[in-house]
Amino acid sequence: MNSTSSMPTFESIKQAFERIKQHVKQTPIVESSLLNEWMGQRILFKAECLQTIGAFKIRGAMNFLARLKEEGHLPKYVVANSSGNHAQAVAYAAAHFGIKATVFASENISPIKAAATQSYGADLKLFPTRIEADNAVKEAAKASDTVWMPPFNHEDIIAGQGTAALEALEEVGHVDAVFAPCGGGGLLSGTLLATKALQPDALVIGAEPAAANDASMSLQAGEIIALKEAPTTLADGAATPSVGDITFPILQELDDFYEVDEIQIAYWTQWLHHLLKLHIEPTCAMTMAAVASWAANTPKGQTALVILSGGNISQTAMTKIWERDFLLQPPILDTDDNMEEE
Repeated sequence: MNSTSSMPTFESIKQAFERIKQHVKQTPIVESSLLNEWMGQRILFKAECLQTIGAFKIRGAMNFLARLKEEGHLPKYVVANSSGNHAQAVAYAAAHFGIKATVFASENISPIKAAATQSYGADLKLFPTRIEADNAVKEAAKASDTVWMPPFNHEDIIAGQGTAALEALEEVGHVDAVFAPCGGGGLLSGTLLATKALQPDALVIGAEPAAANDASMSLQAGEIIALKEAPTTLADGAATPSVGDITFPILQELDDFYEVDEIQIAYWTQWLHHLLKLHIEPTCAMTMAAVASWAANTPKGQTALVILSGGNISQTAMTKIWERDFLLQPPILDTDDNMEEE
C-alpha cells in the first residue's frame, strides 16, 4: 500500500523535529575563516555529512516511519527506490523500528552506498536503469502490509528534511541567504518552508548539476519536465529524473536557482574538503558554485547558510574528482560564466 500525502507546511516540519530529535544527530555548524575572507561574506555550513548514515536523508526516513508508528499504522515491510543515501536511510530507519526493508536501485548505485544499505539489514535489488527500479518498487508496494517510502515526494519526507534548516536557523540566528542542492527537491523544499517561516527576508537558493537539469528546465517551463535518459554527473545524489508534484510547487517559490557544470562540482568538492576538513559529497559541494556567484554579486558582510547534505563518496567518484588539482589557486568568485542562472 502507499501512504497518502498532502502538502507539507512549517507546522509539519516542527512536528517532525519533535518526532525525530531523539533519533538523529544535531549536526554542527562549521565555517572557514579563510573562505569568509575570500568571499567577503560569512558562510556557515550545516554539516549533515556528519549525520547518522552520513546524510540528511535519515531525517525524512525516520519521520516517515515514526509518524506511521504514532498513528498505529507501522507496516511489516517497507520498500523504497533510491540512488544511494535514501536507500541507507530507509534501511537504517526500518532496522530501528524493527521492520524489513527492500530497496530497489539502478546498477550504477555508488558501491559505498550499496554496501552501507545492505549492512543496515535491507535487501538490495538492482536493475539496469533507474526507470526499471522505479517500476519494480511500484509493483512491490502492492504487497500486503507493505508501505512504499518515496525518496522525496511525500509530506513526511519533506518535513523531515526541513528539520535540518530549522535546527540550523534556530542555532545561528539571522542569515541573508540559505543554499541547498536539488535532486528530487525534498531537502530544498523543506529548507525553503523552514526558512520562509523563520526568516521571511532571507533568500532561498538552489543548485543542481547542469548535466541533470530537470528542475531548472521545469522551473523555466512552469511545469514538470523529466529527463529523457539517466544523467551522468559527479553529483550522484542529484541525478534524479524529475522533481515531484509535491516538491515542484514549493520549488517555484525559490528566489534563485543555478545549474552547475562538472568542473565546478569537482572544484568545490576539493576546496571544501581542504577548507573545512570534512568528507563532503559532490552533490552538496556543488552548491558552493551558487554561493560564490551570490557572494560576488552581493554587498559584502552578509551571512549565508549552506546545507551540506552528505558525505558518502565512492572511490571511483573520488578518483574523478581529483583527476585535476584545483587547489593551486584560491577560489574564483565570479562563476557566472560557468553557470546558468534561472
